[in-house]
Amino acid sequence: MAQTEAPTKKMTYEEFLAWCDEDTWAEWVDGKVVMLPPVSWLHQDVKGFLLTILHVYTEQHNLGEVISAPFQMRLAELQRGREPDVLFVAKEHLNRLTETYLDGPADVVIEIVFLDSGPRDRGEKYYEYEAAGVREYWLIDPDRQRAEFYCLNAQKRYDLILPDAQGVYRSEVIPGFWLKVSWLWQRPLPRVLDVLKELKLI
Repeated sequence: MAQTEAPTKKMTYEEFLAWCDEDTWAEWVDGKVVMLPPVSWLHQDVKGFLLTILHVYTEQHNLGEVISAPFQMRLAELQRGREPDVLFVAKEHLNRLTETYLDGPADVVIEIVFLDSGPRDRGEKYYEYEAAGVREYWLIDPDRQRAEFYCLNAQKRYDLILPDAQGVYRSEVIPGFWLKVSWLWQRPLPRVLDVLKELKLI
């Protein structure tokens, strides 16, 4: 399939949504279309792993919705339409969900670094998500085996939250959810059923 070319003229967010179909991965930045490059198998593998365990956990505890890309998160005040790899919307914010995009910040955003996305994920998106009020931001870099977890503090700025001495990260936004960071670097990844048992979900 040929790569869709980005329009050269600026467009409104509504025009962007009408132009961008489910097979086109792109973001909307200050009225301009920014095309996203194809991702690797490793990126998809890690994303699928996180998506599955988060979906089962949040569904079992009736906490909200977990959604995978491609799905837009509109940050209207910043003139941004981003497409996080995985996002979590808490039950109290489900009114932000529309049929085709999330109208406002997710409660948790997960970006998985690939190719040249690192500077954008650690730079532009970090500051955008902080300013927009994304309460928790996970930045996962499978190639470098590096995971960063940021949470908004009382001053609405991100603090870096480190895993504990056992290498476990405990979410401050998803009640009771924890993650062994080493799971993300295993090849192959741990069996999902084994992880769900450790999380006492089955």
